[in-house]
Amino acid sequence: MNVSTFLKPLLIIIAVAFSAIANAQISAPGLTGSDKTSYPVFTETDSIFVFCNQAENSATGSLRVTTSLTGTKTFLWEKYDAGNFGFYFSESADAAQSTINNLSDGCYRVTVTQGANTMVSRAWIFNDWFTAEAGITESNCDFFQLTSKHETGTFEYYDLSTGATVLLNKVVKVQWKKGNEVIATISDPQITNLPTANTDYTFRVYDQYGCEAVVPVTYESVVTKAFFTVDKPKGEAPLTVTFTNSSENGTAGQYEWFFFYDLDWIKENSKSFDSPEDSIENVYDQESVVYTYENSGTYMVKLVSKKLSPGLACVDTFYLEDYIVADTSFINVPNVFTPNGDGTNDEFVVKFWSMQSVEIDIYNRWGKRLHSWKSGDVRGFEQTWTQTVWDGRGMGGRMASPGVYFYNVTGIGRDGVKRHKDGFFHLFREKD
Repeated sequence: MNVSTFLKPLLIIIAVAFSAIANAQISAPGLTGSDKTSYPVFTETDSIFVFCNQAENSATGSLRVTTSLTGTKTFLWEKYDAGNFGFYFSESADAAQSTINNLSDGCYRVTVTQGANTMVSRAWIFNDWFTAEAGITESNCDFFQLTSKHETGTFEYYDLSTGATVLLNKVVKVQWKKGNEVIATISDPQITNLPTANTDYTFRVYDQYGCEAVVPVTYESVVTKAFFTVDKPKGEAPLTVTFTNSSENGTAGQYEWFFFYDLDWIKENSKSFDSPEDSIENVYDQESVVYTYENSGTYMVKLVSKKLSPGLACVDTFYLEDYIVADTSFINVPNVFTPNGDGTNDEFVVKFWSMQSVEIDIYNRWGKRLHSWKSGDVRGFEQTWTQTVWDGRGMGGRMASPGVYFYNVTGIGRDGVKRHKDGFFHLFREKD
């Protein structure tokens, strides 16, 4: 437990002023708060002045009477005890004020006399105090328990006509704060929204007079929050993606990455089972991961982060909010080819997307194959892959004549789909 060493107890002064001939005002230098008396029988209503002190049984209050009388005066201070006022302090002075200090609890009366002129004022004084302790009694992966206890005094004054006891209505409140935010107004709150960093909390007990006790408490975090970012969640296969671990308060070496199979594959292979097939394709235990999706598909990824503390292991899981999408395969063939050296369409270029293997044959109008191109490992591209498959020369190296030519393209995409495309294109040699 942490114990406050700067508690601010409360000194309350109840002041009543009345005059036989003229007015004398009584005040309380350094007061913290004020209130009003509520006597059951006595008809006067007195003011209450409040002072905050450092400990129980402190006596630091002050009273000051101010008079408009000039010349030498007598100031007689008395204290109420068992229904009567008895001598406390007296002085004669030309000053317009008289002050008494370090006053203990009780009612004080001052009589200012100058010849036939008499002024009387009255005040009550109470010394108040707070003590407080606060701490954390339990901390686990789901919550931590803040606890506190405090003590303070009660204060009574008396009806001056009957001596009946009156209890001062001191309203004591508590609050827990995180920084400037009030998070609870009860003594022992349970915190379930756990921060991932060590966090300072403050317990405060106070009353309406501005007196308080404050105790700091530090929560040492035992939890982690898993999180990661993705640099390129979409593109053609093979798709290389960098997964950057941004987890909070995880223990080094305590991360697990789970890479799922393609979503369609999971659905298809789960149809004949009561529970889904194991959907995890790969697991890695490194800080961050660079992962290549060789095949087209839609993929989910999750990261598990662990925070290890003595006798405790807290775990958090983060799933990618969207899917990694390695696009399906396709082939695009141009319909015009102009190998005339002008820098535009000088080569017959075919575009591929997410293809694993491709074979292309080119024929003239009589069905003779003039050129063949193939690749069994189409990979390593960032954008749509383009490949020059013909420069316009026939099998013997001679330039092909202008006209219509035909192509046949076959291949296997990285989505496992067999691709086939055939058609014709025009070869022109004239320059614009």
